[in-house]
Amino acid sequence: MAPKDDKPHGKDQLMDKEAKHAEADARLEQLQIALVDAQIWSMKKGTKVCIVLEGRDAAGKDGTIRRLTECLSPRQTRVAALPKPSPREEGEWWFQRYTDWLPSAGEWSIFNRSWYNRAGVERVMGFSSAEEQETFIKDAPEFERLITRSGIVLIKFWLDISRDEQKKRLDARRSDPRKRLKVSDLDGVAQERWKDYSEARDDMLRRTHHDHGPWTCVHTDNKHKARENLIRHVLTTLAALPQGPSYSVEVKAPDPDIVFGYDKVVEGKQKLEK
Repeated sequence: MAPKDDKPHGKDQLMDKEAKHAEADARLEQLQIALVDAQIWSMKKGTKVCIVLEGRDAAGKDGTIRRLTECLSPRQTRVAALPKPSPREEGEWWFQRYTDWLPSAGEWSIFNRSWYNRAGVERVMGFSSAEEQETFIKDAPEFERLITRSGIVLIKFWLDISRDEQKKRLDARRSDPRKRLKVSDLDGVAQERWKDYSEARDDMLRRTHHDHGPWTCVHTDNKHKARENLIRHVLTTLAALPQGPSYSVEVKAPDPDIVFGYDKVVEGKQKLEK
């Protein structure tokens, strides 16, 4: 007699997938309630929150930001996704145009890419000189020390994606007319320059991971788990502050196999995609 196959098939498999999505949506809803609690707390306390999202193309920055901000106050939440510098901005101090987007009292600022463009795409694509890149990498920790000493809570994320998953998502962008606005000229070289981007990432994380601005890495091949655990990290980080927020719903710690500090990579306990 053949062994019984307990795996779902056909309609049962679809129902199982839908059930898992419903469970993920329910967990996200609870986390969004906690995010509202956290923003009410920051508005009352005047706490300034700055969240930086960096990562390769198609790593999930846009979707993560949508889930983070969906229920937050539009007046107290700013999302910065800056275009390439204008001719005037090219003559400014590199950090200058980003300072306009830093949070005021009670605000949250979320950067969809940030001042770290200079250490990533600009380095790989040659949009700035080696001297400019070296100056940035030395200045970034001091810049972050200055803003955190001013009272800003800085949370930096590196969203890490595998090469195969990136290709899958980039191909999906090109074939879906609803995603045309997400397609850029740089998408075409994301796979070709994979190794170069890996080297730039490793150098950036190693040299800008410091006490005032530590990097938190997130495995993002599973979008739902990545978003959920990233939000958990934001919430638990804020709750750990002196007189931090309390939540009206349960907030568990993030899964350490999905969200982890860059120091775990240094120690060899976690790996980033090569």
